[in-house]
Amino acid sequence: MPLGRELPQLLRQRLFYKGRKFNFEVNRLRLPNKAEGEWECIRHPGGSLAVPVTADNQLVLIRQYRFAAQGRVLEFPAGTLEPNEDALLTIQREIQEETGYRAHSWQRLGEFFLAPGYSDEIIYAYLARDLEKLETQLPRDEDEDIEIVFMTPEQLEKAIFEGDPVDAKSISSFFLARRFLI
Repeated sequence: MPLGRELPQLLRQRLFYKGRKFNFEVNRLRLPNKAEGEWECIRHPGGSLAVPVTADNQLVLIRQYRFAAQGRVLEFPAGTLEPNEDALLTIQREIQEETGYRAHSWQRLGEFFLAPGYSDEIIYAYLARDLEKLETQLPRDEDEDIEIVFMTPEQLEKAIFEGDPVDAKSISSFFLARRFLI
């Protein structure tokens, strides 16, 4: 096998932190060129995200406080997959909890690594249409501080290009959905 195509050999794996949503480990690897080193990795069960679109082509987003960013970030509704949970079931629950809407039409947009330099987290993105406003808002998670925001695709694109705080999974999913947002 040519150099560069062979995978590194795992020499040692150490779990440093086992958390509620992710684990943090340090791995010692031997590269194909025989060099050795340590790589940190966040192990995450994955997440599911919806790009909700109303009948009048408004995007339903949330503005949420994010501690790591030390502020509020604009994002599409999303959630962490529960063990052995289908990604579509995750986002069908999360969109109701976070936005107060139920979608009756779902289209898979794709999946992507969120930050493969340090995490194995995969985001499963869906387009959510035929929205119905729920009569009663479902209870949100205790640690969520959420504001519902409606934007046209053009307004979101402008916000992204002007440097408003929009998270990467939402920008990526917006790009995947853009061709359907006429």
